[in-house]
Amino acid sequence: MQEGPVPSEQAGKSASCQGCPNQKLCASGAASAPDPAIAEIGAKLSTVQHKILVLSGKGGVGKSTFSAHLAHALASDSTKEVALLDVDICGPSIPRIMGLEGEQVHQSGSGWSPVYVDDNLAVMSIGFLLSSPDDAVIWRGPKKNGMIKQFLRDVDWGELDFLIVDTPPGTSDEHLSVVQYLSSTHVDGAVIITTPQEVSLQDVRKEIRFCRKVKLPIIGVVENMSGFVCPKCKNTSQIFPPTSGGAEQMCADLNLPLLGKVPLDPRIARSCDEGRSFLAEVPDSPAAQAYQRIVQSIRDFCSNSMMEERSTT
Repeated sequence: MQEGPVPSEQAGKSASCQGCPNQKLCASGAASAPDPAIAEIGAKLSTVQHKILVLSGKGGVGKSTFSAHLAHALASDSTKEVALLDVDICGPSIPRIMGLEGEQVHQSGSGWSPVYVDDNLAVMSIGFLLSSPDDAVIWRGPKKNGMIKQFLRDVDWGELDFLIVDTPPGTSDEHLSVVQYLSSTHVDGAVIITTPQEVSLQDVRKEIRFCRKVKLPIIGVVENMSGFVCPKCKNTSQIFPPTSGGAEQMCADLNLPLLGKVPLDPRIARSCDEGRSFLAEVPDSPAAQAYQRIVQSIRDFCSNSMMEERSTT
């Protein structure tokens, strides 16, 4: 099976192109020219210092929860401007997690205005464009890709220290589009979320292979739901036993940094349902402390990434 994008000279001609509705268009060469939006997005995001993608191989591992808490943690420094972009077109959960359900996007002279949680924390999601949170987005790939392009090009992000992109599970259209559209601008890298059990790690290995295939740096891996710490007796129970060694063993095998392990805490789910920051609600909990250590590692990586970029330019 074809891995990664088809080279332009083989566009529409590869075996993996069979059955694609755009096969004839690609084969004709009409789609081989660079998308002018790539340069436009590069110019638009030139005022964004750090760009971080949050990925997962499988759904239900807490990727959007992590994205939201990463945004909250970074924005807790009032000197930093932070934005969270939700490109999970078919399953936009960020508005609920961030306490913004029912908000709408407004148009200004400089583009779409994001919705603000705090003065220094902006959010954009297709959820703000739906008439109801229960509305289903039933779109084919090209339309989803067009929406991602609009989010990156037409939103008035302004000057940002951090842009966090919450992606859907897998390695599909949305991921290829984000990487392609950001190709003219510096991306610090991806944070990959997993849970300890092998069924999750199996898909995460595919995600890691995707990142390496498209030359997307990997900041590190976070093991979510890593045991349950009883809030009363403080004992840890393994809800999802790591039968193959968990993320720690996988990272050792693949020479990747393990950023940390976040234990299960029912208060995380409750805070997300209620649209509040778990880090602010229960700052001394083991899970909140694990989040803070992980976020500090991400800050350090981004600082080093910026210095490396400046030294090569």
